[in-house]
Amino acid sequence: MAMIKQTLPSLQELIKGDRIMFSSSDDTAMTNQIQATHSPDGREFDVKPLLQLVEDIFTRAAPTIDALAVPATHQARTADALDEKTFHGGFTVTLESLASVIDRVASEIAYKCSGVVDAHATTMSILNMLSNYSWEAKLVITLAAFAMNYGEFWLVAQNCTSNQLAKSVAILKQLPDILEHSSMLKPRFDAVKNLIKVMLDIAKCIVEFKELPAQYISMDVTALSTAIAHIPITVYWTIRSVLACASQITGLIGKGHEYMASTTEAWELSSLAHKLSNMHSHLTSQLGTCYKHIDEKKQLETYQNLLHLFETAHIDNMKVLKALIYAKDDLLPLVEGTTKRRVNIEVLRRKNVLLLLSDLDILQEEISILEQIYNESRLHPTKQESQYEIVWLPILDPTSLGNNENMQKKFESLQAGMTWYSVYRPSLIERAVVKFVKQEWHFGKKPILVVLDPQGRVACPNALHMMWIWGSLAFPFTTMREEALWREESWRLELLVDGIDPIILNWMTEGRYICLYGGEDMDWIRKFTNTARAVAQAAGIPLGMVYVGKSNPKDRVRKNIANIIIEKLSHYWQDPTSIWYFWVRIESMWRSKNQLGKTPENDPIMKEIMTMLSFDSSHGGWALFTRGSDEMVKAKGSPFLTCLSNFSSWKDEIEKKGFMPTLRDQLKDLHTEHHCNRLVLPGAAGMIPERIICSDCGRTMERFIMYQCCDE
Repeated sequence: MAMIKQTLPSLQELIKGDRIMFSSSDDTAMTNQIQATHSPDGREFDVKPLLQLVEDIFTRAAPTIDALAVPATHQARTADALDEKTFHGGFTVTLESLASVIDRVASEIAYKCSGVVDAHATTMSILNMLSNYSWEAKLVITLAAFAMNYGEFWLVAQNCTSNQLAKSVAILKQLPDILEHSSMLKPRFDAVKNLIKVMLDIAKCIVEFKELPAQYISMDVTALSTAIAHIPITVYWTIRSVLACASQITGLIGKGHEYMASTTEAWELSSLAHKLSNMHSHLTSQLGTCYKHIDEKKQLETYQNLLHLFETAHIDNMKVLKALIYAKDDLLPLVEGTTKRRVNIEVLRRKNVLLLLSDLDILQEEISILEQIYNESRLHPTKQESQYEIVWLPILDPTSLGNNENMQKKFESLQAGMTWYSVYRPSLIERAVVKFVKQEWHFGKKPILVVLDPQGRVACPNALHMMWIWGSLAFPFTTMREEALWREESWRLELLVDGIDPIILNWMTEGRYICLYGGEDMDWIRKFTNTARAVAQAAGIPLGMVYVGKSNPKDRVRKNIANIIIEKLSHYWQDPTSIWYFWVRIESMWRSKNQLGKTPENDPIMKEIMTMLSFDSSHGGWALFTRGSDEMVKAKGSPFLTCLSNFSSWKDEIEKKGFMPTLRDQLKDLHTEHHCNRLVLPGAAGMIPERIICSDCGRTMERFIMYQCCDE
């Protein structure tokens, strides 16, 4: 022992800069010596309640040296009342079994610190005394032993001005002498407080390592094995720091101000605090890596559990919904749309649930239209198509959550405007769920609507396009229902404008000819509408015209509408949501047909849809004339305007063929073999096919990839 002790470096040598000399030969020798004292017998107990009690003592013992001069009665009025800690019965039993060993360690500390302290020898003595305990237990027991002496000292000091017993004991301990020189003591007691804080931090950190779940982490993880290897030397130096603090307190008792002159002890405390802080930083870093490893393992487990859940039959949807939304039972994870009350997932038991998955950039138009459809379904709760609930799950990048105040405000604003259920806060959704919906349900940037049946099975991976086309009539949103609805459909005006504008449906009832036109070229709009009205008047036909703008209506479309209003050119949709909905329904029709494997070659409606999308993709205008459900002609803006401008040359044919057949023939005559069609398919419209057929000539279109950002 003596030989090893001679090789031990001095305190000044041990503390060099900011580095911890874990790997030095001195610390290696010391670690071997410390490890030799460790002979655990397998006894285990929960050290956390004892550590909490110790921390409470250190926190309440003399917050500042100035408090010594304050009468105890005043302190009682200003200090927080002592919280009665409710310790479980098991802790009481544990404390009874530890009482004698805590007392022995306290006595050892008090006795050894009353004379010249051999810190290393005393530390090794305490470690030998506690050889049968785990490392965290050794440390917490030692801190508890010191806390008893430390707490008794400050209990007397704090009450000596108001309690006669405390006053008499204080006189024996020469505490009044210490009070008189309190200003000289302040640096020393501040140093003690700082060192105690670091010792507590280290104890908490080591206890956290003990509590790491074995099913998610093992010693083959480098961060854990490295930390465990460093814990013995860290415990050693923390116990040495306990002795340094105890020496400060013991040195005051019986010696009074004679002990105050030396500043060496205060420097030693600061040096130890510096060394322990470095050790704590190292352990904390390793602990953070361990927690990251555990979280990754948990997320992988959650992901695998989700895969398994969707492959397994269930009697209801509770297991699936809890796994997706929030698995625990400690809070109410949903907000009900109309009342904004917090509710349990149980409200969704055995219901058809439509999961609205989106980020915070979901369009207000999407929310408005979906809300209209949802609210209409609530008006007829007994109808089959009304038997579903919508739940909004905000799918966000976990790294972007944190304390992002703007993001939180945006979430709350969106949530406030929704009449269906939503998750209480985005952070409830685990990272594994975010990964699952992206990989398994192909969620990207655009919102999707995943339909779960009452047993939690996926009835449709994305019913949003069905919702836009048919609303609640698409219930239960299965592929079978989608195919059935298409079998009942034909390419007609009602399909294009259903639910958007009742005025158009009234025009149809009145027998009017109806013209839908769009684009952004205001010069063409002005010429076309004036010419069309003149043709209608000359032909003696009632005509209703509606400007439907362009998909993603921007400022230019809004300016066009303003000009149409001023110049009274035609009927219009002033609300951009109506224009957005018109085009999103056409995009949804393409998506639906595409998912069902339809192409322009084998499906006439698909061909018409592609034509409408190519109109919207072009820079110029376009127009569509129709009367009733079956008669419909359409063309790009330039040939259509040319055709109408030449009305005088074909007006006589109207009497034989009728207006619509004559118009169709005239547009066909103007069609040339040489043309250029552009087609911009919606980016999140499902799988983009490799081969697209031109709706005009039937040839395969050349494929390009386009990224577009346009705020105009």
